Amino acid sequence: MGQNTVHEDQKYIDALLQNDGKRIQEIYSKFAPKVIGFVKQNSGDEDAAKDLIQEVIMIIYDQAKTKNLKLSCPFDAYFFMICKRKWYSKLKKNAKEQVTNEPYSGFDSETLHEQVQETEQFDTKMQLYKELFQKLGDTCKEILQLSFGSFSMEEIANQLDISYAYARKKKSLCIGQLTKWVQASPLYKQLKEI
Repeated sequence: MGQNTVHEDQKYIDALLQNDGKRIQEIYSKFAPKVIGFVKQNSGDEDAAKDLIQEVIMIIYDQAKTKNLKLSCPFDAYFFMICKRKWYSKLKKNAKEQVTNEPYSGFDSETLHEQVQETEQFDTKMQLYKELFQKLGDTCKEILQLSFGSFSMEEIANQLDISYAYARKKKSLCIGQLTKWVQASPLYKQLKEI
């Protein structure tokens, strides 16, 4: 049952650990363009984006090797979140190191600060969500994980060998319970006040 909590995109993490060239190439072809586009829109160029991607892949590899990283969300979201966070940190550091009065091409430190703060809040919310998600029963976890994937409710009902009506009702109840826990959390209330 515990195995079901690992997202199917764990295959990319395993590929890094096993040095699976074909799948690692897939990581670059599928997920790098989004990061390159993001970096270019945020005061960077393609070379800087490629360096960032390489650095983040090494971070993920290290997490997988030393901390036995298990994905519970799509690889794309995880990878992009780390790239985004790393890039904002680099911009912030570069802004502090600048000694000339030249504007940092399109760089607005106030906007950057807000974006870094948003990213950190997103991380905290994701952590809270993951912790509370683990409190749900196994059926709830399975239904929600399958629905986060691209499975229809009919496919989920078939896969879990339950009726379509039960699957829909159960999903609604599970989301309701999770939402209630999230909203009751002191951390959630604290984040809302920020």
